[in-house]
Amino acid sequence: MQIMNATEEDKDELLALYHAMIGGPCEWSETYPDENTIAFDLKNEDLFVMKNDAGEIIATISIDHDDAVEALTCWHEDQAPSGELSRLCVRKDMQGQGIAKQMMNYAGDVLKNRGMKGIHILVREGHVIALSTYAKIGFRTVGECDLFDKHFICMEKKF
Repeated sequence: MQIMNATEEDKDELLALYHAMIGGPCEWSETYPDENTIAFDLKNEDLFVMKNDAGEIIATISIDHDDAVEALTCWHEDQAPSGELSRLCVRKDMQGQGIAKQMMNYAGDVLKNRGMKGIHILVREGHVIALSTYAKIGFRTVGECDLFDKHFICMEKKF
């Protein structure tokens, strides 16, 4: 398995992966994440995929840029600038194998190389598996917020 930047050729497979998660704890829908989300992430070179030996996408993660998230007051100032991670997704048949941790670590390394001092992420309240996984790899809960008509737990990690 290999992690790399996503490409235009990955769009349809990424959208199918996102749609396979509809009804899950992230509460994604037909309209989010969508083609526009993928195009934005690709344009900024902020979308990463893990592919298996057959070349199939089994996981994805994005570095996000959202002013509303950046403006939250829960983030620790000593970790600024920090990068935001978003849309971590592991194919259902590949979950529970440490892939989410690998994707988080990879994206964290990208952010470190870009000069960031830390990472923050919003996690849907009640997404027990994600909250546990992130805590195990060094993220700490620093607050809660209501954004995008949803309630989130705010987590961050210092490099």
